[in-house]
Amino acid sequence: MSNNDKLSKEHEKIISPTRQIMEKFKHNKLAMAGFISFGLLLLVIVGAQAYIHLTNYDLANVDISQKYMKPSMQHLFGTDAQGRDLFLRVLAGGWISIQVGLLSTILSIVLGVSIGATAGFFGGKIDTLIMRGTEIVSSFPFLAIAMTISAIFMDLDAQLRLYLIIFILGFLRWTGLARMVRGQILSLREQEFIVATRALGISSFNQITKHLIPNVLTYVIVSGTLTFAGAILTESSLSYLGLSVTEPIPTWGRLISLSAKNAIVMTNYWWTWIFPGLALFILIMSINVIGEGLRDAVDPKSQYVTKEQRIRLKEKRKREKERQKRRKLAKAAM
Repeated sequence: MSNNDKLSKEHEKIISPTRQIMEKFKHNKLAMAGFISFGLLLLVIVGAQAYIHLTNYDLANVDISQKYMKPSMQHLFGTDAQGRDLFLRVLAGGWISIQVGLLSTILSIVLGVSIGATAGFFGGKIDTLIMRGTEIVSSFPFLAIAMTISAIFMDLDAQLRLYLIIFILGFLRWTGLARMVRGQILSLREQEFIVATRALGISSFNQITKHLIPNVLTYVIVSGTLTFAGAILTESSLSYLGLSVTEPIPTWGRLISLSAKNAIVMTNYWWTWIFPGLALFILIMSINVIGEGLRDAVDPKSQYVTKEQRIRLKEKRKREKERQKRRKLAKAAM
């Protein structure tokens, strides 16, 4: 037996699907760059929020003598028209965006998975009734309804408006996930392991929650990641129009909107909109890149390459380069 055969047998392992997904994701450089960017931004936002709470920092504090100061060591992102420090206001806006995105995504996942799994498992009239209701909800003009509801409850307290926005985004965004889960459940419910659970007398609830939903969880995570980014972007759009959380609570869309009202401010005081816009761009791009990386990792058609195979491929490339160099030298000598 050759040394290569011994090496391959020694390192041969049975890798679980979850481990394969993790390995595929880790070797996707773009996805890892997005993951690191998201992690760093999240860490800074959480740290700033902790500082605001521990020091009782007042984000609404006005100091006209400090207005429109350029970025410096004292004010890293400069100050706005009221002399408020933009660094902490931008990071506080990020905290609002993450709250809205995360909570609305959880709500949409709970609705989408439970409704889609119920429709796919029971089928028949229940499936038809649920899916017709899903089509009705998906036909609603999402942005128009969100804007209308936000405008109706304009006089609510800022914190209550935050919860209202979360509810609107979560309640109107579950339909796509419900269809996807339903399709997966329809194919899984006829497989042998589900037939065995029926034969053993396991209840329908346990069949759905313990045997079917875990098998679609990876697809739910991918969908949830992209829904998370969409919810943050929609909240920013609503706050830009003045229909989301209002002052004194800052949001990225509102910070950009305050600068966009005046061309002179946008031109001369660029830091008032560049930094919130850049933060929003980095957050959305990193989440989308993570989502695409997860989608590629979950895809069974994408090839999984083990560590040993990667080492062999590198060695093969090195040998090929050395051969090409030798050929070039041989031709030059001739």
